[in-house]
Amino acid sequence: MTGGALRVVVVDDHTVMRAGVVALLASETGIEIVGEAGDGRAALGLVERHEPDVALVDLRMPVLDGVATTAEIVRRFPRTRVLILTTYDTDAEIERAVEAGAIGYLLKDTTREQLADAIHAAARGETVLAPRVAERLVARMRQPAQIPLTARESDVLNAVADGLTNAEIGRRLVIAEATVKTHLLRLFAKLDVNDRTRAVVVAMERGLLHRPAGTEGA
Repeated sequence: MTGGALRVVVVDDHTVMRAGVVALLASETGIEIVGEAGDGRAALGLVERHEPDVALVDLRMPVLDGVATTAEIVRRFPRTRVLILTTYDTDAEIERAVEAGAIGYLLKDTTREQLADAIHAAARGETVLAPRVAERLVARMRQPAQIPLTARESDVLNAVADGLTNAEIGRRLVIAEATVKTHLLRLFAKLDVNDRTRAVVVAMERGLLHRPAGTEGA
């Protein structure tokens, strides 16, 4: 440690973005970048080797994503605080990261001063949230209790997300087209939407629909 500086590792699969974060913090007194990684698995090795105070972790990465990386760091290296730094601010992404044990969630439009302050706060054990993220969490808490989807409703919703028509959904699930329409009407009511596209978007935001990587918009 240099003069009591906080030891930080930066984890992001985008080389330019990672270099930008490192450059942004290079002139910050009290912060020392001790390592960089391009995926979650490499990040775990860095944390084990350097025992940093804070790990800045992106969400979507190859090999091991940000949520899984966060959970592993929290489990294996409890003295290292995980601060998510990402472009994604959907309810589902935020909740998964917080549930995994991240102490903070920042967006990549944050300023150098805000990022430095957040690192210091995280190292002290304080929760740090980007204003937009905090607003979404508060709004989420104020929403009425979520009505769960039935297994069949989830099947229909996944088929809608795959771009299937009602007739095609019926053939896939071996149900009548009229039954598909009934399930869709119930889905719209539960999600408080009035069209198929919005149903998929809202379901993903609420964590009710998880699409494999690369299938969005398929």
